[in-house]
Amino acid sequence: MVFLIVFGFGLMVGSFLNAFLYRLEVQQGLRSVAPKREKTGLSVFQGRSFCPHCGHQLSWQDLIPLVSFVMLRGRCRYCKGKISLQYPFVEFACGLLFVATFSFVMENLLSVSFPQALYILYLWAVVSALLAVFVYDLKHYLIPDKILYPAISLVLLWQVLLQFQVVENLLSVSFWEALLSGLGATGFFLAIYLLSKGRAMGFGDVKLALFMGLFLGFPNILVALAFAFGAGALVGLVLIALKRKTMRSEVPFGPFLVLGTLVVLFWGETLVNFYMSLVL
Repeated sequence: MVFLIVFGFGLMVGSFLNAFLYRLEVQQGLRSVAPKREKTGLSVFQGRSFCPHCGHQLSWQDLIPLVSFVMLRGRCRYCKGKISLQYPFVEFACGLLFVATFSFVMENLLSVSFPQALYILYLWAVVSALLAVFVYDLKHYLIPDKILYPAISLVLLWQVLLQFQVVENLLSVSFWEALLSGLGATGFFLAIYLLSKGRAMGFGDVKLALFMGLFLGFPNILVALAFAFGAGALVGLVLIALKRKTMRSEVPFGPFLVLGTLVVLFWGETLVNFYMSLVL
C-alpha cells in the first residue's frame, strides 16, 4: 500500500513536470503557444492546465496521470488532437523513480526519522530534476538553466546541512569531497567544451557535470561519467550502423549523464568497487 501511494505521488509530480516542460518550451521559443493562450501569456508555475493544441482548459477528468491518457485513447477530449507519448512516459518514469528511491532509502534505514524523511524528499527532488533534464535535452539538445540552477543550489544547500548534521546522506559524501568532485567534473567538461569550441560538448553539459559531482561525490562521479561516455559511444555506434546518424551528427549527451547519475545512485557501491578494482 505504501509503495502504491508513493507511485501515485510520483505520477502526480510527473504530470507537473510535463506541464512545466511544455511551458518552458513555449517561453524559450521552442514550441508555439496553444490558441486561446497567445494574449493571456504563459507562466511556468501558474495557471490551469490546458490542451497544447486547442488551448481548452482541462477538467479534472483529463488530468488523472496515465488513466486519462488511456481513457481518452491518447487524444484531447475537445479537439481530438493527439497527445504526445511524452506525457505518459514522464508520469510513469517519475512514479517508478519515486518508488525506487523510496525503496533504496528504506532498505538502508531501520526507521524513518525527520532527517531521513527529508532525505527522501531531497532525492525525489533530485530525480525529478534529472528526469526533466533527460526529456528536455533529448528533445531540444538543450539543458535549461531554470532546471540546473535550482538543482545545483539544492545539492549545495544539502551538503552544507550535512556538515552541521541536520540531515543524513546514504552516499557518504563529505562537503569537500562533493565540492572537489563537482569542480573536477565541470573542469573536465569545460576543457572539452573550450578545446572543441562547443562542437563536442554543450555548455549545459558543463553545468550538469557540476551538479553530478556535487550530488555523487568521489569516486562515484568517476563511475557515472564512465557509464555515460560508454553508453553514449555504444548508442552512437548503433545509430550510425542503422544509418540514423553519421559521424558528424549531433547527439544529446545530457540523457546519458542522467542515466549515469541514476545508475550510480541505486547501484553505486557495487559499481564503484568493480570500477576501482579495474583501475587500481
